[in-house]
Amino acid sequence: MSELVIASNEADAHAAEAVKQHHAALAGALNLHTEALFTTASGRDPAAAEQARRDLVGWCERELIPHALAEEQALYPAAQATIEGRLLIEAMLGEHDVITGLLREVADSADLLRAAGSAAALRAVFDSHLTKENDLVVPLLAATPGVSLHDLLGGMHQLLGHRDLTEAEERAEAGTGCGGHACSCGEVDGPGYPELDVRAVPHAIRHATIFGALESVQPGAGLELVAPHDPLPLLDQINQRWPGAFAVAYRERGPEAWRLTLERTDA
Repeated sequence: MSELVIASNEADAHAAEAVKQHHAALAGALNLHTEALFTTASGRDPAAAEQARRDLVGWCERELIPHALAEEQALYPAAQATIEGRLLIEAMLGEHDVITGLLREVADSADLLRAAGSAAALRAVFDSHLTKENDLVVPLLAATPGVSLHDLLGGMHQLLGHRDLTEAEERAEAGTGCGGHACSCGEVDGPGYPELDVRAVPHAIRHATIFGALESVQPGAGLELVAPHDPLPLLDQINQRWPGAFAVAYRERGPEAWRLTLERTDA
């Protein structure tokens, strides 16, 4: 359960929400890559499995590991300087080492099924790690006198050298708009893409989780989305974010779950 963050000012409140949204996007992308490796490693196409492993490792090296290093430099020192945060941050740093070690196992394992198992362990550790950051580290920083979470987040922007966190902060402040969408009307069988089940994801970060996964979908590939309701507002937002890029086909229309195939069709 995500805790309410009590911030000292509006800028820090938006920064706290931006951190959670960005974490959700990272978790969504990691989930997609992990599921892709599982799906292919248990099949009969070792070349596809090897490509899925390379995609997972490459994404982690580009996104996950730099994010962790930026946290160590920009966010963690301020939390570690507090009495409440010293032992917590030591544990978080230890988890960074565990994540790095599991990534090496994914990259170096001679057995693709073992690599998939290591990827599952990496995902579990990372999900738990993000929960502690969202529910313990971010509230601690937002409530600590003399510490500006907004400024610390700006330091992460500079270290990472891209706008992902800035965009998350803008969405946290202004909300995400809606546009039109196009999807198939008939129910169809899915092509075996990795599944992203967001029914247990908190509503506040559900769309960010899906956006993070979709960022990793290459043209000609896709994902199977499982949602707790007909995701029409989400489809509007996807089409606004990636106009005409995803073809959508319903596979199941409730009442317990809505299952859709989202296939990237742009070049």
